[in-house]
Amino acid sequence: MTTKALADFVAGLRYDDLPQPVVTQACRLILDAVGCAIAAWTEDPAKSRLARDIAALYPGSPGAGVIGIDGIAAQPAFAALANGILANAADNDDTHKRALLHVGSVVVPTVLALAQTERLSGRETILALVAGYEVAVRVGMAVMPTHYRFWHSTATNGTFGAAASAAKAFGLDADGCRRTLGLAGTQAAGLNTFFESGDMTKSIHPGKAALNGILSAQLARLGATSPPGILEHPKGYLAAFSLEPKPEALVAGLGTEWEILQNGFKYFPSILASHSPIQATLALVNRHPIDPNRIVRITNETYRTVTTHFSSKEVGSVMAARVSVPYCIAISAVDRVLGQAQFAPARIDDPLVRQVLARTEVIADEALDKLYPANFPARVTITLDNGESFTETVLLPKGDPGAPLTDQELADKFRDNCKGMLPGDRVEQLREAIMRLPDAASVTELMRLATPAG
Repeated sequence: MTTKALADFVAGLRYDDLPQPVVTQACRLILDAVGCAIAAWTEDPAKSRLARDIAALYPGSPGAGVIGIDGIAAQPAFAALANGILANAADNDDTHKRALLHVGSVVVPTVLALAQTERLSGRETILALVAGYEVAVRVGMAVMPTHYRFWHSTATNGTFGAAASAAKAFGLDADGCRRTLGLAGTQAAGLNTFFESGDMTKSIHPGKAALNGILSAQLARLGATSPPGILEHPKGYLAAFSLEPKPEALVAGLGTEWEILQNGFKYFPSILASHSPIQATLALVNRHPIDPNRIVRITNETYRTVTTHFSSKEVGSVMAARVSVPYCIAISAVDRVLGQAQFAPARIDDPLVRQVLARTEVIADEALDKLYPANFPARVTITLDNGESFTETVLLPKGDPGAPLTDQELADKFRDNCKGMLPGDRVEQLREAIMRLPDAASVTELMRLATPAG
């Protein structure tokens, strides 16, 4: 039974089983998620207030803190909800491309909340994180790609990762882990409807997955039962959530091939599908004297999922712009750079940006579609009013495991995410505390440094 195999893996995993690269990658994952959560307070105040206020409704003793704000001690499930919202708010969070899942926005809030209330050591925190990561992405790979027709993978498959992390944090045995996964599977939800509207549900999803994962483990710890084979049952998760389930993906390489090492870290604060076309567009406009006023057409030939999910030109909100590949291409062509400033409302409404956006098209290319998901290909062509055209192709975006961010680049991203909230010396102290987590007695210092007062 595949559910049992995952439960046995979670229950039996020990810190000494983790290769050093896995431990280091776990620290990098925490670094990136915490930085993204801190950035939310500057980049998306509305979601940040929502995260703060929902956590404040559920005080706990002992409680867990909310990243980027002092004075809140919430029940761990609701602290995880808040921090999951924050980590995803600016759409700059990590991605596992074959599972198409922002794992860090789910498992990092889960483990940090329970590390505080369960008084876990740094190593215990990392162990819980790795357990959740390996489960989440395997469930994701088992139901993708057809799962993505309707379901937001971070919300649905992420619930299993949060549940595994929580079960590990509570020290549940194999039966308790199995019951936790069963409880998680029957709660997993989250629709992709937000891609056009750019509403808050996209960022609520990872937080709710974290909450559901903790709730599942709490229920299991209290003795709750659940379907013994939630994943493989004929009426279970794989059958319900995928047209072409791959149950073999649940256990392939389990405990020997570490999927956490296949994690990608975003270089741009937008939907991952936009990154290759952003890079291609930036390469063109910074290599050639292209006046955006003279652009009559931009085409992005790419894999089919981009045309069905990420091609809306209705960018009435910041998040709608972040998940619109045409917008990301258009603003890159106009501004010759793509960072947080390009998602300010004034830039979204700029007449020239809107003009170029109207002239930008996304086209599915059969040959490029065959390269996905091993690659995230994009062929961008910019045509000017005199008929001159320029083309650039990018197969792997910067930050992909095949084109990874260096430690320095990841540290620079973290500093940039934190600079609006924390003083420079605090940022460096926080970064060092996260990277030294394997030697820490607790996460107390980390959480203290992740707030303005410190």
